[in-house]
Amino acid sequence: MGTAAQTADVIVVGAGPGGAATAHYLAQRGLQVVVLDKATFPRDKICGDGLTPRAVAELISMGVPTREEDGWIRNQGLRVIGGGHTIEMDWPDLETVPSYGLVRARTDLDETLIRHAVTTGATLLEGHSVTGAVRADDGRITGVRVKQVDQRGRAIAGEPEQTFTAPFVVDAGGVAARLATSVGREKRDDRPLGVAIRTYFQVPQASPRYTDTMMESHLELWDGAPNASDLLPGYGWIFALGNGLSNVGLGSVSSTGRTTKLDYKGIFGRWMANVPEEWGFTPENQVGDLRSAALPMAFNRQPLYADGLMLVGDSGGMTSPYNGEGIAYAMQAGRIGSDVIAQALARPNAASRERAMQAYSRTMKAELGGYYALGKQFVRIIEHPSIMRICTRYGLPRPLLMKFVHKLLSDSYDRTGGDALDRIITALTKVVRSA
Repeated sequence: MGTAAQTADVIVVGAGPGGAATAHYLAQRGLQVVVLDKATFPRDKICGDGLTPRAVAELISMGVPTREEDGWIRNQGLRVIGGGHTIEMDWPDLETVPSYGLVRARTDLDETLIRHAVTTGATLLEGHSVTGAVRADDGRITGVRVKQVDQRGRAIAGEPEQTFTAPFVVDAGGVAARLATSVGREKRDDRPLGVAIRTYFQVPQASPRYTDTMMESHLELWDGAPNASDLLPGYGWIFALGNGLSNVGLGSVSSTGRTTKLDYKGIFGRWMANVPEEWGFTPENQVGDLRSAALPMAFNRQPLYADGLMLVGDSGGMTSPYNGEGIAYAMQAGRIGSDVIAQALARPNAASRERAMQAYSRTMKAELGGYYALGKQFVRIIEHPSIMRICTRYGLPRPLLMKFVHKLLSDSYDRTGGDALDRIITALTKVVRSA
């Protein structure tokens, strides 16, 4: 490929779930979309690998087959453990989302989604690292500069820098948001920030963890027996991926943009040392290193659109403050953003196109702003282990309260209609102030 500028209708930076959804919906509309990713697929991402029903609904909208024979593992609900209680709750059967979740390792999920977008008509260029933005004299982002890299991310000798131009550019590049940051969109410190670490265990068939139809959440991590007085900060999860493979991890969250100063590896090690021996979560059964990632939450980078650049997924801080879920909202943003871009590109002049693009930020905030604002208040409560202990001890035994919390924390409620709890949550999201 030469040094001449390559042109498209839209350039998408990043081929994760948000980028793949954006590219799919744009290509489906007949637009020429180029997706640039520095990695070569398959590639891994730090994640719990769990997909809530809200994420499943986005997969269905995108037309992605989720057959069990293709590696998709269904689960029927959430098991919550804390305060000496174990509560199992099935996913609710709603008007807008299905009554099941899925688990799929990110090494498989991300490639499946981006290949689906390619099938729709998008162009994927792997091993292409974006080095900076191309800007017009008025400051508008009109493209990106790119260098080809090898599988280790190193520049390939002799390959010239390339330029790609388009009327609109989408940063779906993840938490680093390098493109957005390079043009001055810094993250906000008044939004929650989470940290998650995870690894995998391949347990023998005799282990009770070999299969599980529930996603499991541990609201308390104990440094010893369940009646110990030293409650560790954070929460843990165990998600079964089938055939004895489990994604096991823990996370914590801060109500500000600064990460909590915790010894995550030490906490994880003490947690694993005190789980039942028959589970098989031993060093010998561990698959891969313990790895960590930041979770940007509640629209912590704004504006979501300005000057030709749209933010989708983690680049715009779209992870839920309640549960660290980011895939559903990245795909939702790609769906909404692609519709806005398509509408804008059909306009006859630049001023009209910019007017159409303003709908993206307003729509995303209308959809999620109130929910995220409630989540910020939730984080202020749970970041204190002593308060969390009281909530789990006295809250978990109350079925109606837990049904309400389950709906709220997993975003398993209908925005329109639904039952009384759905209407209460919807009303609360409309009362709180979002920005």
